[in-house]
Amino acid sequence: MAEEEEGQWTLEVTPTWAVAIVCFVLIAVSLLIEYGLHLLAKYFKKQRRKSLIQALDKIKLDLMLLGFISLFLTVCEKPIANICIPRSVGETFLPCPRMKSDGEEESKCEEQGKLSFLSRKGVQELQLLIFVVAFFHVFSSFLTFSLGLAKMKRWESWEAETRTLEYQYSNDPRRFQLIHQTSFGRRHLQFWSEYRLLRLPACFLRQFFRSVSKVDYFTLRHGFIMAHFAEGSNFDFQKYIRRALEKDFGVVVGISFWIWIFSVVFIFLNAHVFYNYFWLPFIPLAMLLIVGTKLQGIITRMCVDTNDKSHVVRGTLLVRPSDHYFWFGRPTLLLHLMHFILFQNSFQLAFFTWTWFKFGIRSCFHHETEDIVIKLVMGLLVHILCGYVTLPLYALVTQMGTSMRKAVFTEGVVEGLKRWRVTAKKKVALRNNSARRSLDASITSLDTSASFSTVDGVSFHVELVNRFGDAPDTEFSAVEVGEDDSVGLVAA
Repeated sequence: MAEEEEGQWTLEVTPTWAVAIVCFVLIAVSLLIEYGLHLLAKYFKKQRRKSLIQALDKIKLDLMLLGFISLFLTVCEKPIANICIPRSVGETFLPCPRMKSDGEEESKCEEQGKLSFLSRKGVQELQLLIFVVAFFHVFSSFLTFSLGLAKMKRWESWEAETRTLEYQYSNDPRRFQLIHQTSFGRRHLQFWSEYRLLRLPACFLRQFFRSVSKVDYFTLRHGFIMAHFAEGSNFDFQKYIRRALEKDFGVVVGISFWIWIFSVVFIFLNAHVFYNYFWLPFIPLAMLLIVGTKLQGIITRMCVDTNDKSHVVRGTLLVRPSDHYFWFGRPTLLLHLMHFILFQNSFQLAFFTWTWFKFGIRSCFHHETEDIVIKLVMGLLVHILCGYVTLPLYALVTQMGTSMRKAVFTEGVVEGLKRWRVTAKKKVALRNNSARRSLDASITSLDTSASFSTVDGVSFHVELVNRFGDAPDTEFSAVEVGEDDSVGLVAA
């Protein structure tokens, strides 16, 4: 028998045409989204942007995970609501004063002098919050990286300038000058450079004014090429940074386990007793400014270290890339910090949007007008500052580690090297088998012993420019592809 529950009719007394229309709309929207993602993956594959394809796959996995969470919450909605807890426990860490609920499960708990662990309506609201957080994280990551790539567009003209006669003349290796006379030295060798307490405030302020200058780009580019390639190489540093940043985007856009843990912590901290609106919105901004200060400090320290070794420079000032400039000797730590900053900021914007939609702009989540202004201003400021200031600085400075990344090669070159490795290993195995059979046949006539072994990596002496049209214009003597598909090369 059909019953009306809480003023809402069940499907037993709902017109079938209404149910069919809702199902059709949901299926149509889902298919459109799936087809759009398919077209986007096809476009990335055509452009040979493997890193972006991997990022898209992570987004699909996150969507699938959210679907499982939503299904699990829907199935467990009633059992969760049937869990009763003592009133003294249920009235702690509340974001808002508790109101009486008319739900069946909640009433049963109240008859026992207890409270429901989580009401059915609360479970439904939690489902919406999870989807809003995931959407804001993916959207904000995409927006931030797009803003950073837009600013780094000017680096294309800087890269093109390195191939002009004027640039080659100004960086003539036969020319000697003092480091203080170079543009890079004049920018970073100041009275405050030698003192840590003075260098930190200076680097903090510098990130707001030309965070990445042309002279910084030229000097770090030269140091990277001299550390990993032959002198005078025409390596396209700007395209390499772009490929590396696309690979980093695949890391940032994903929602890993520890990111979910932090989201749970943030939800817990929204209890009124923590007064989080006084301090939580400022954490992403503070962390972002610390990261920007560290990145600027790395550039200054490389200049100071070069000056300590020699006061005279031949041609272009040469900085030495090294992992010891980074926290704990790990350049990738900065990527995880950026990931955390973007997620925490997007979480706060998502939570604000969710509370506004569900409870109104003047709910207990937003007691004062100042609270609303702080959350909105801090959220927008962090996204703009991260995308337009910190992200380009991060993309450039993190290449100054001891080792280079696989993004140094285009996807076509990497795939070609992988095929060569497979072919070469087969030839090595065939040669070893043939030699072993020959050894077994003539073991008694051998005066010396022979040993055969296989190696984990195979070196290939190749000419990439002749083999691949999109290979980087570099000069080197050997390319090494390891078992883990890592790529390295030895300069000529």
